Amino acid sequence: MLTIAALASLTILGYAAFYLIKCYASPFGRCRRCKGAGQRPGLIIRRLTRECRRCAATGKRVRVGRRLIEHIRTEYRAGNQ
Repeated sequence: MLTIAALASLTILGYAAFYLIKCYASPFGRCRRCKGAGQRPGLIIRRLTRECRRCAATGKRVRVGRRLIEHIRTEYRAGNQ
């Protein structure tokens, strides 16, 4: 019978594997600052919008997991040269 600690660690590993597969298949996610709209409300007058600088008005950002995958891939390739 599995202990609670083993079950918790298997659950965490399952979520991590799912997230890495998701990042590999779909590297872009919604921008958190503009919520995927590409525009943010103005500072003083709320109905005037401006472009989101974080996502360059696209509404999409590269996921953190995809950056990790690319970093590992770059380091691996640099080590094999």
